Amino acid sequence: MNFDSKVVLITGASSGIGAAAAVKFAELGALLILNGRNEENLKSVAEQCSAVGKEPHLVIADISREDDAERLWQQSLKKYNKLDVLVNNAGILEIGSIENTSLGQYDRVMNTNLRAVYHLTMLAVPELVKSKGNIVNVSSVNGIRSFPGVLAYNISKMGLDQFTRCIALELAPKGVRANCVNPGVIVTNIHKRGGMDEETYQKFLEHCKTTHALGRPGNVEEVANAIAFLASDLATFTTGTSLSVDGGRHAMCPR
Repeated sequence: MNFDSKVVLITGASSGIGAAAAVKFAELGALLILNGRNEENLKSVAEQCSAVGKEPHLVIADISREDDAERLWQQSLKKYNKLDVLVNNAGILEIGSIENTSLGQYDRVMNTNLRAVYHLTMLAVPELVKSKGNIVNVSSVNGIRSFPGVLAYNISKMGLDQFTRCIALELAPKGVRANCVNPGVIVTNIHKRGGMDEETYQKFLEHCKTTHALGRPGNVEEVANAIAFLASDLATFTTGTSLSVDGGRHAMCPR
């Protein structure tokens, strides 16, 4: 778990899982490029990283916009002229079923959760081939199990899992690995941003005690540890894997 002199690019690093992953990689010695849309939050994460490791390079960009993704990649390459690990973490959640969703919602969710990942990975692969690096995508238990009420999100994460497996097979002959983590409910602000009010969110977290085998929601550090493992030399024979970090939720069924 030593990332000394390795360049790690993390999208959506201004909060939640991305922020925790940034701090974890900083602790492990990585040279970090952190992307996010919220400059104030991203600077706060950078301060946490600098306290335990090297000062990260920050790029404020919305990767769902093609020109922003291009700019992120060009600035990343200009900074270090290489890339060892790409962590595609940026994602959004919106509440909506087939009866009350819209094409606008579908487009917003898919553009961020899947199309932007497709685009940035396309840009980064030539450098990852040079470094024999690897990719870690942040998916969800929603990619491997079906849940009502977040239709576009479910589809996007299922697509991300398939994308991960496909590129793992395509890039394996060139020594590049690709894996994803599939978190269960993790205590972040994604659900509130997706439309939950505080009361609903607290009831949701309480309900997680029964929907997760370990009896609780997870925390961001637990997912960050899994991301770092998959990106590390401890996982050199692991590719195309969807690693559930969900307290056993994927294995459960109603009784």
